[in-house]
Amino acid sequence: MHVPLRWVLWDVKDTLLKVRRSVGEQYCQEVQRTAGFSLNPTEVEAAFRQSFHQYSKLYPNYGTAKGLGGKAWWMGVVRDTFAQCRVQDAALLDTLAHNLYHGFCSPNNWEVFPDSAKTLESISSLGLKQGVVSNFDNRLEGILRGCGLLSHFSFLLTSEEAGIAKPNPAIFHRALEKCGVTAASVAHIGDHYVYDYVTSRSLGLHGYLLDRQGRNKYPDVPPQHRLKTLEELPARLQQHMD
Repeated sequence: MHVPLRWVLWDVKDTLLKVRRSVGEQYCQEVQRTAGFSLNPTEVEAAFRQSFHQYSKLYPNYGTAKGLGGKAWWMGVVRDTFAQCRVQDAALLDTLAHNLYHGFCSPNNWEVFPDSAKTLESISSLGLKQGVVSNFDNRLEGILRGCGLLSHFSFLLTSEEAGIAKPNPAIFHRALEKCGVTAASVAHIGDHYVYDYVTSRSLGLHGYLLDRQGRNKYPDVPPQHRLKTLEELPARLQQHMD
């Protein structure tokens, strides 16, 4: 029996928007502004990746299971990143961590992809409702508001709020409860093969993999499930609405 599409769920980072400049550049800009000295962006970027990986392993999903939360988690990552780059003053590390955590709430640090807003508007005009399922902390609502995208969504479900993260199917089950429909009536779009495509498809959602670079790294993803741009999406969705 055919079940018509009713909802579209979205990943956010690297799907609808991206960090405007590299983390290394933004961290170096902040240390120059706050403390008046320079660091090497490449070195800072490498230190950040190491810190991020270590914190993700020790305290997955922003340490929610251990009572940490997004703010403390990210401030720890920032402190550790600069400490690796020989910044030793504890007060300065705290200031940098505080400033960068709040700075990434600002739309100034995020760039909306050119096809995002138009696609969201097109999907709303089709009569479909939209929501977010994202491995993100609780700053997401403010970021989407600042970027002019928040009004398109009926709900946001972040991994920090849910206490579970993709690819755990439980976060999609939580989203389906919010939608109030079965998986067959829901599409999900994201850029991560496992977190977004494989997991959503395994649960019966209409999963689409966004591949902006056209790398075609995953031969098991058929062409009809792959998007080079979001502009291709509305026509795909219409096929499942009638």
